[in-house]
Amino acid sequence: KDNLPVHWTTDLLTDGILAGLSGILVFVPQIAILFFLVTLLEEVGYMARVVFMFDKTMRRFGMNGRSVVALISGGACAVPAIMSSRTIGNWKERLITVMVTPFISCSARLPVYAVLIGLAVPAENVLWIFTWQSLAFGSMYALGVVAALGSGYVMKKFLRTHEASYLAIELPVYRIPHWKNLWLNVWEKVSAFVIGAGKIILIISVVLWALASFGPGTAMEQAAASAHSTASAQQLDSAATDDLVAAYKLEASYAGYLGKVIEPAIRPLGYDWKIGIAIIASFAAREVFVGTMSTIYSIGSAEDDVLLREKMRSATFDDSGLHIYTLATALSLLVFYALAMQCMSTLAVVKRETGSWKWPLIQFSFMSTLAYVLAWVVYNLFI
Repeated sequence: KDNLPVHWTTDLLTDGILAGLSGILVFVPQIAILFFLVTLLEEVGYMARVVFMFDKTMRRFGMNGRSVVALISGGACAVPAIMSSRTIGNWKERLITVMVTPFISCSARLPVYAVLIGLAVPAENVLWIFTWQSLAFGSMYALGVVAALGSGYVMKKFLRTHEASYLAIELPVYRIPHWKNLWLNVWEKVSAFVIGAGKIILIISVVLWALASFGPGTAMEQAAASAHSTASAQQLDSAATDDLVAAYKLEASYAGYLGKVIEPAIRPLGYDWKIGIAIIASFAAREVFVGTMSTIYSIGSAEDDVLLREKMRSATFDDSGLHIYTLATALSLLVFYALAMQCMSTLAVVKRETGSWKWPLIQFSFMSTLAYVLAWVVYNLFI
C-alpha cells in the first residue's frame, strides 16, 4: 500500500478487494483440514459408528446422527461446518442443521469474549477451582449449544416434509483409506466454497469498506482536519496522530452515521453509537469488533488489548456521563455476540447450500432477534 499512489482506488484495492479476498482465502485451510479429517474418518470406518451412536439423541432436536459432525465442527468455524452437512440426506434434518450450526461459538468469537470478559468480569476465584471469568467464558459455549438444540427442537415442530426420516448406514470394518478419493473430495469442497460463496463475500466486503471509507459531503475532510488540529494541540506523534485521524474519519463515515442512527434501538441494551459502529463493521467477521473498537478509541496501531480495555473502562455516554462498559453492558454484549448472526461468510455459505436467499434471511432475522431479546434481558438483570 505504501508503494501505491494515495487515492481512494488504492484503498478500494487494499482494504476492500484484497481484504475481501483474504476473507475468502482465510477459510480455505480450515475447510481443507476439516474435510480431510472428516473424509479420513469416513474412509477408515470410524465416522459411521459416531453417527450411529448419536442418531437417537439428535432426532429429538430435528436432526440426525450426521448432524453431530457439523455441530462439533462449528466450534472452529461455521463455514466448513455447514458445508459438511451435505452428507445428510433428509431435507428437513439437513436444513435444521444448517440453520442452527452458527449458534455454536466459533473461533472468531474468542477475541470478543477475551476483551469483554477481561474488561468487566472479575477474576476472583469461585468454587475453589474456577474463576468468574472462566465461568463466563464457558457459559458462552454452553449458551450456544442450548440455543442450537432449542432452535432445532422448535424448527422440528414447524417444518413439514413428506420425506421419510431414517438412518441407513453401513458399519464397515476398519480399513486403510483410499487416498485418491480423499484428496478429490477435499478439492471438490474447497473449490465449491471459493467459487460459490466467495463471490458474495467479496461483494459484501466492498460494501462494508465503502460505508467505512466515505461520508456525506465534506464530512471526512472536516474530520481529518479536526483530528490534525487536536493532535497538534496535544503534541501527538505521527502514529498517535494517524490513529486519531482514523477514529475521527470513522465517526464521520456512513458507518459512523449508521451507528448513531441505530443508537436509539441499541441503547436499551446499554450500547452507545460507538458499539453500534462495531456491530455494523463486525458483520464482515465477528473478530473485527476488537479492531473497530481500537480504531474508535484511537489506539488502532497499538494493537494492545490491555490499553483498549482501559480506554473502554473509562468511556462514558455523551448525554448522561455514565460509564458505558459496566458488568451489565459487557454481559449483554457477550450474549449478543454469542447468538447474533454477525458473519457474512456464513450467510453466503447458507445461501449457497440452500439455493436461495430465503433461508439466510430467516436465519439472520431469527438469530438477531433472539440475540437482541436475550441481551436486553441480561442487561436488565444485571443493571
